[in-house]
Amino acid sequence: MINKKKNRLRRCKKFRSILKNKDKYRLVVYKSSNNIYAQIIYFKNNKSYVFLSASTLEKRFKNINKGNIRASKLIGKLIAKRCLKRNLLNVVFDRSGFKYHGRVKYLADYARKYGLLF
Repeated sequence: MINKKKNRLRRCKKFRSILKNKDKYRLVVYKSSNNIYAQIIYFKNNKSYVFLSASTLEKRFKNINKGNIRASKLIGKLIAKRCLKRNLLNVVFDRSGFKYHGRVKYLADYARKYGLLF
């Protein structure tokens, strides 16, 4: 189990080092067994700034199962709508080292479906 986490963090670090010096917004996804989180992060002057965020910890998701595909679809839709309100269309998808499968894939697909480009 420890090797699994180390490998994920290694993949995450490698991807972020590539984007470190570029002025682009990143859609960062993190998932735990119970929740899923999405943030739009901007890197400027060697600091990261959170521009927008959405997660299943918000009050609107109180009555649904937060660790499944349905919740991922809702978070993808919500983050896309919040980005469109701020006129942000182009982002880079950062999956935080997780495999592009299951909940991460559905979040990305629904963010694309509702207007984000990556």
